[in-house]
Amino acid sequence: MKRTDDLVGVGDGAAAVPLGPPLRRPRPWPLGAALAVAAGAAALLLAAGTRWLDAPAVRAWRTVSLAITVQALPFLLLGTALSGAINAFVPADLFTRVLPRRPALAVPVAGVAGAILPGCECASVPVASSLIRRGVTPAAAFAFLLSAPAINPVVLTATAVAFPGDPAMVAARLVASLATAAVMGWLWLWLGKEEWLRPLLRHRHTGHRHGHSRWSEFRLGFQHDFLHAGGFLVLGAMAAATFNVTVPGAVLDTFAGSPWLSVLFLAGLAVLLAVCSEADAFVAASLTGFSPTARLAFLVVGPMVDLKLIALQAGTFGRAFAWRFCTATTVVAVAASVLIGGALL
Repeated sequence: MKRTDDLVGVGDGAAAVPLGPPLRRPRPWPLGAALAVAAGAAALLLAAGTRWLDAPAVRAWRTVSLAITVQALPFLLLGTALSGAINAFVPADLFTRVLPRRPALAVPVAGVAGAILPGCECASVPVASSLIRRGVTPAAAFAFLLSAPAINPVVLTATAVAFPGDPAMVAARLVASLATAAVMGWLWLWLGKEEWLRPLLRHRHTGHRHGHSRWSEFRLGFQHDFLHAGGFLVLGAMAAATFNVTVPGAVLDTFAGSPWLSVLFLAGLAVLLAVCSEADAFVAASLTGFSPTARLAFLVVGPMVDLKLIALQAGTFGRAFAWRFCTATTVVAVAASVLIGGALL
């Protein structure tokens, strides 16, 4: 695809004309509005002298919202720093040379490579975005995005600690998460369309530009990605906190008695609670009234689809991508949890 600033002259001294119609700039997500809403809500809740702000439910909402944000913020910093470093310092063709040339083989390789990133889902989104801009096939980047927060050593170690004497749960989480990541990558190869992604992501980034400092590119890339993703992270945390304080505990007991409803309920609960993948195993272990398969669904779905991750994906890849990809991921993750859980647990 030719750039809109590519010009050609017709004869000596002829006026330059564009080679094609100008590209339409994507309509950006309202980052400023997201940050403004988050800042306004935070200022409102922290204001003094208003009696309703001291209500137990409001205090709980404030605590949960802040806890989710603080819990995810270090990993968001890690992810945006890695994204900026990849953009500024890594040769443009490195990943395309390392991964298999056939996209169908690159998907499982990228899924296994997710084990090297010790972070949560907040870190994987900007890294996957950077990989796509560097020329990695989106299917492989999405397999990495899904597997990294679920199978890295930190998460698996936390799962082993939360479920002592139950190595089958660790193995089931590893296998089900890898299977979900690979299936979603292959589904993107089969059904995915590039027009679902933001237009700027569909153009390969050429890496370091002549005349620009690499450290300057790193700083600008990190600043852009962090501010862009940070607003959506805060909004997702606020939505998860709202669910935490509004749903009564009796609802949990209603669904725990049914094997199928318990799986679906804990999968949906994982989406709404938005617990970081380093801590979700301890939440799952506390849900003793539910079956092991239902708790496995909580562990597999949570790192791949939750409110803050949906917001991050929508802000990074576009809304058209986010709602399709997150819906399909939830279905595949639940199916993998039921199959693997039935076999191993």
